[in-house]
Amino acid sequence: MQKKNYQKEMEKILSLHEKNGEIPTLLLHSCCAPCSSYCLSYLSHYFKITVFYYNPNISEAEEYQKRVEEQKRLIEEMPVKYPVTFLEGTYEPQRFFQMAKGLEKIPEGGERCTKCYRLRLEEAGKVAKELQMDYFTTTLSISPLKDAQRLNTIGKEVSDQVGVAYLFSDFKKKEGYKKSIALSQTYGLYRQDYCGCIYSKLERQDNTSN
Repeated sequence: MQKKNYQKEMEKILSLHEKNGEIPTLLLHSCCAPCSSYCLSYLSHYFKITVFYYNPNISEAEEYQKRVEEQKRLIEEMPVKYPVTFLEGTYEPQRFFQMAKGLEKIPEGGERCTKCYRLRLEEAGKVAKELQMDYFTTTLSISPLKDAQRLNTIGKEVSDQVGVAYLFSDFKKKEGYKKSIALSQTYGLYRQDYCGCIYSKLERQDNTSN
């Protein structure tokens, strides 16, 4: 089965709103400031954005708070065409651990990650519905390690459940990941070498030591 070009699907939506002179609202789930940097620089030309920071997968409270502060700082410092606001979700790592039970040894990118994507996208969809946003999406697809097809499939399923449109996306396209690295350097952002969960961190440490 041929994979969809989610970048082209998004461009069609952006072009249509621009043609109609519309500035829709978007709830952008963000995993971290570095990944959101390119997404914000790109999408803020077309949307009024609320950055929704919901990441119960980040196991350590200190790490979580550090990423929150970097996200806030980026929003304050980055010039944007349309307004960008910040909304922090509830930090509930126990919810992630409950979800990951029995999947602790699964390599990164497997079933545990799929369930983690769903956990975060379901919360984003729920909040998008509460705030009466026009769209919701996530920055996660910017990472070369994240499967855009899986993310967009989950996003569509959540969209059907909550009644808010999911903005299909694959932010790694058009050198998005490369641009996020450059923007991270420009703003001196704290970059991590693991997704945030303890299982990813341990796997990364094992790979480094071997």
